[in-house]
Amino acid sequence: MTQNNKFLVVYVFSKFDDINRFKNFIESYKKYPSGHPHELIICFKLLDDEKLRLCRSIASGLSYKEFLDPVKVNDFEFKSMERAIQNYDNHIILFLISHCRFEKANWLQIIKNSFVRNSFMGFSGSNESIFSSYEFKKFWKIFSYFKNYFFLKKNFNKFPNPHVRAPSFVLKQKDFLDFVKNNKYLNKMDAVKSECGKNSMTNFFLKKGFKIFIINSSGMNFDLQNMEKSMTYCNKPISDVLISDRHHRKYQLSSSTKQQKMKKKVWAFNI
Repeated sequence: MTQNNKFLVVYVFSKFDDINRFKNFIESYKKYPSGHPHELIICFKLLDDEKLRLCRSIASGLSYKEFLDPVKVNDFEFKSMERAIQNYDNHIILFLISHCRFEKANWLQIIKNSFVRNSFMGFSGSNESIFSSYEFKKFWKIFSYFKNYFFLKKNFNKFPNPHVRAPSFVLKQKDFLDFVKNNKYLNKMDAVKSECGKNSMTNFFLKKGFKIFIINSSGMNFDLQNMEKSMTYCNKPISDVLISDRHHRKYQLSSSTKQQKMKKKVWAFNI
C-alpha cells in the first residue's frame, strides 16, 4: 500500500481518435468519483485547432491540466506520456489511452489500496501471442507471409505470452521513464511490441523483479499465472472490470461464436 506518494492520471487523445472516445472518457470520469486526490493531465496529440476547441468544450468545467504535445510527428502514446510526466517526480501514475473508460466509483482508492513500491499494475491481461496466431491465408502472398513470419518470430514469444494489456496501467513515474527512454516508436508495431513483445513492459519489469499483477473492480489482485481468474478480459460481463477499453466492449457486443474464438486466442490457444 502507498502512503506518501501523489497520484497523477495521464490521458492521451490524438488526431487519429474519434471524438466519441473523448466524450465517453470525460463522461465516465464525471460519473465515477475517484475516491482519492489526484491531478489529471489530458495530453492532446497532433490535434488541429477545430478538434482541440471541441475537446476543450467537452471538458469544460473539469479540473485538469492540458498538455499540448509539442512533437509534430506521430511517435505514439508512449512518447507523449513520457514528455507529459517529466516534472512529476515521485508520483504514481495511471496511464490511459483514448478509448479507456472508468467502470466503477472509487477507482483510484481501489488502485491506491493495492499498489506497492516496485510494482506494475494493469486492469486486464492476456496470454495472446501475435506470433502463434499468425496464419497463412493466400498462396500468392507467400513471400509476404514468410517475411512477416520471421519478423514475428524474432519479436514475439509463442503462446502463452502473458502480459499486462497496455490501454491502461499504473507505474511510478521513474519506472515508466526507465522503460520508455531508449525505445523508438516509428510505427504501430513498435507500440505493440511494448505491450506484448519479447521486450514488452511486462518482461522488462519481470527482469527487474517487480510485482506484476492485474486488479479487478473488487480490488482483488491476480498475478500473471492467474490473470484469467480476474474475469477482466474476454470473460464475464464488464462488471468485474475497473477500467475498460474498446476491446472489452468489442467482446461484449460480439456473438457467442465470436466470443469463443476471441477467448480461445487470449486464454486457450492450444485447446
